[in-house]
Parts: sequence; C-alpha cells; structure tokens
Amino acid sequence: GQDISLSCGASEPAVDQDKKKWEPDTKFLKTPNTVHAPATYQDPSLLSTVPYMTSRIFTAPATYEIPVKGDKRHMLRLHFYPSTYTGLNILDSYFSVAANDLTLLSNFSAAITCQALTQAYLVREYSLAPSEKDVLSIIFTPSDKHPKAFAFINGIEVIPMPELFDTASLVGFSDQTSDTKTANLQTMFRLNVGGQDIPGSQDSGGLTRTWYNDAPYIFSAGLGVTLQASNNFRIDYQKMPVSTAPADVYKTARSQGPNGDINMKSNLTWMFQVDTNFTYIMRLHFCEFQLAKINQKVFNIFINNRTAQGDTNPADILGWTGGKGIPTYKDYAIYVDANTGGGGEEISLQMTPSTFGQPEYYDSQLNGLEIFKIDTMKNLAGPNPKPSPMQANEDVKKDFQGDKRLENLYFQ
Repeated sequence: GQDISLSCGASEPAVDQDKKKWEPDTKFLKTPNTVHAPATYQDPSLLSTVPYMTSRIFTAPATYEIPVKGDKRHMLRLHFYPSTYTGLNILDSYFSVAANDLTLLSNFSAAITCQALTQAYLVREYSLAPSEKDVLSIIFTPSDKHPKAFAFINGIEVIPMPELFDTASLVGFSDQTSDTKTANLQTMFRLNVGGQDIPGSQDSGGLTRTWYNDAPYIFSAGLGVTLQASNNFRIDYQKMPVSTAPADVYKTARSQGPNGDINMKSNLTWMFQVDTNFTYIMRLHFCEFQLAKINQKVFNIFINNRTAQGDTNPADILGWTGGKGIPTYKDYAIYVDANTGGGGEEISLQMTPSTFGQPEYYDSQLNGLEIFKIDTMKNLAGPNPKPSPMQANEDVKKDFQGDKRLENLYFQ
C-alpha cells in the first residue's frame, strides 16, 4: 500500500508547504450528498492553505473507505481547522470518529480543543494495529447530544508503517510489561529534546512525522543545557530501524550541565497534560555523542515519581548501546489514574544524576521523547479540554482584535 493524503472537499490535487501531495477525497467517500465548503478565514498561523482551507461537512453519519494492507500497521492523521464554514457555527460542531471498530474521538469539539491549546488547527495522529481487513473505514458521526451538531474534516492521511512497537516495562512494577505490538495508539507528544522542530519532510522512513522542540514542556526554571553533535557526526543505527527517529533527534540532547555539584541537588523535569484512565507509553530516545566509556554519565529516570531506571539499575546510554553515535530508545508504560489526586491528568518525567558505581560525571541526558496513549477496550477518545479561566477574560478579547472568527468563537 502507498501513502494516501486526502484534502477533504478539494476539487484538484495540491501540494502543501512541506512539498507533500494531497488529492481530493471524493473517490474514497462512500456517503452521497455531503457538503464541501471553503473556510472563510485564513488564520495567520496556518503554515499552509492545503489541506486546511477546504473541508468536508457531515450532518449525518458518513464513511470513507481507504484500501490498506490488513497485515500492516498504519499511521492515520486527521487534520481539523475549526473555522467558519458557510453559515455553520463551528461551536455547534460535536462529533465522533471511528476507524473500523476503534473509537478515536467522541463528542469531540475541535473549536473548544483549539481554544484550550491556543492554536488555530489540530492534527490528531494514530498508529493502528494490523486489523486483517484490507479496507480502513473512517466513520464520522455528528453528536446526538447537540441539536445542530455537524462533523467536519479538512485532511486525512493514511501511511503504512513498520512495526515499531513491542513491549514496554511497567513503571513501578518490576518485571511487568505491557504488550504494545497489538495495540492501537494515539500520538500525544513527539519531541526533539534540546533541538529545533523537525518538519515532516525531514522525518526518517518517509513517515512525515513532526518532531517539536521540548522547551514548552519543561517544568520550573531548570532548562539545563542543550548539547549538539557536529554537523558531520554520523548516527550509526546498526540493527535499529531508521524509521524509529531521524538522525537529527539523536544529534541534539538536553542535559543538566557541567556542574556536577549543582546537578546532584537538581533535576530535569518535563510535564505533560493527558487524559486520565489510560495507559501511556513513554518512549525515551538516547544517543551519546560526547562521551565514549560506560560509567561516565549514569542517571535515574522517574515517571510520575515512580522509578523507571534507578537504584542499582540506573540509565547508562553507553552501557546500553556499546558506543558513541549509536542510538537507542526505552519504552516505559504508565497508567494514569483519575483517582490518584494531585491533578492526576499529568505525566511528569524527571531525571537526576545517579551515584551508583561512582560515575565520572554527575549528569543526565535525553535526546527525544514520544508519548503514546494505548486504547482501552477499542477506545482512544478523551474528553474535550476545559478552557482555562484566563481565556474567558478581557485579555483574550485584546489578543484577537481584528480576528472576527475567533471573536465570534469566544463572545457569542
């Protein structure tokens, strides 16, 4: 199977700013009498008009059928731009999306979600386990909880991908693992730690994933220091699939810095907002491009205050890989329970130097991070976010002066 990128509601093939080709969605749409509509406003933050400025609108259930190879894993991306579409109020848009029998979104409001994230458009990305079916049905259903509800979609991508998932160790439970080979996953975060954004055109394995800089997720003032390999430094994947992550992820890192005494009293901490009552896979990417020997930099890793690596088994990148420039990753599973109190809807990742075996340097390091949500009983949908109280006040009105679309969204 080849990649399919559909620009929903478009009448012609088109190319986006990242040189990706998009085709009209008509021949994959199995439902008659749907509406296609252009967006009436182009947000300045849209990197590309394709696929965002055209949409397909559904006022009743509708299905796309996309041919796939049932024995392969597929990446599915859904693109949403909650703008104004011909006389429809985007605040009425609540809907569900399913892929075959897997619920991806339920009672979903793209407008509320974009508002809470303060961004103009959304990409939802899923990794679908092999299904044995040679067609992927994507079903849009307007919510029956809202009288004028409608569904909409701007872009759909289906990309065959290698099996990049296996088992993850369950944090806090020694010897327990979570099997991810058969799992359906939603990408929650994908970060190039200590490095800049990597666009889809520069991803590895042709998977066109975007890797974002990690700085917005760092908690407190402890940014540490960013490390960068020289331009001609070669990443040696050895047996690891190149599609795991592009070399640029492994050529930058964040560490605590050169002062071991200070590092011993501090840590690197990242915080992520997630939906409760799901298990998440934290995939930590590592590559050492400065040191050459084991037991030089050894560190502890904590996820939600549970030990992922520590005590007598701390992280030692060179111990794992056997050499400079050789990348690796570690998968950890964590269940986020609504009843744990203390916010509950967060995942924290912390790293501190370990003194185990008296390493040469007291420091820790991370090169990349991906967080995936695992489906529970064929469901990946979480609730719509609650906008922060901040967003209801006058600051918002000032920020969006002149942008009628958003002003209508907030102040009806």
